[in-house]
Amino acid sequence: MTTPQSSDDPRKGVRRTVWRSVAALLGMFAFAFALVPLYDVFCEVTGLNGKTNNSAQAVMHDGVDETRLVTVQFITRSGSGLNWGLDVETRQLRVHPGQPTEVSFTFDNHGDGESWGRAVPSVSPSKASLHLRKISCFCFQEQRLGAGERREIPLVFQLSRDLPDDVNTVTLVYTLYPVEDRDAPQQASAQSLEGEQS
Repeated sequence: MTTPQSSDDPRKGVRRTVWRSVAALLGMFAFAFALVPLYDVFCEVTGLNGKTNNSAQAVMHDGVDETRLVTVQFITRSGSGLNWGLDVETRQLRVHPGQPTEVSFTFDNHGDGESWGRAVPSVSPSKASLHLRKISCFCFQEQRLGAGERREIPLVFQLSRDLPDDVNTVTLVYTLYPVEDRDAPQQASAQSLEGEQS
């Protein structure tokens, strides 16, 4: 003789399924939220997608490989929402691995008011990003330009001597993006920092 099932058993099963679905959705949301910073870290460590280090690096003093020349190309472009121009003194040059090299970039604010921007770099081929050392770069910090202001800022870089032999050309692309969420304390500290540097 079988005992009749309790009338609330189906409801318990439905409730359990709903809670599992909610937990799975929360887990997927957390994973998706963490994916972007994890991807950035992965790209920085591996050089994938041309991501480069975003802090200054020391000059390597292990000598210059004068038996080899590598072509370095520079491409500049502006993202939407920023009325600035970015230009470079030379679009292409040839350097020896291990040789520190300086190139000047010019920022122009074509707008009628002060604005903030940032130049974001990428490197191709992506494996070359692991061998590019930026000793001094405007890409490390946000830039402020007044209306019609023009500023020249150097990039100092070095290709390591262990750059793979099959890499004969390295392309650096700098894209300008607006920085719109700056608050007054950050602006004041950045302006005072610029005053100390000049």
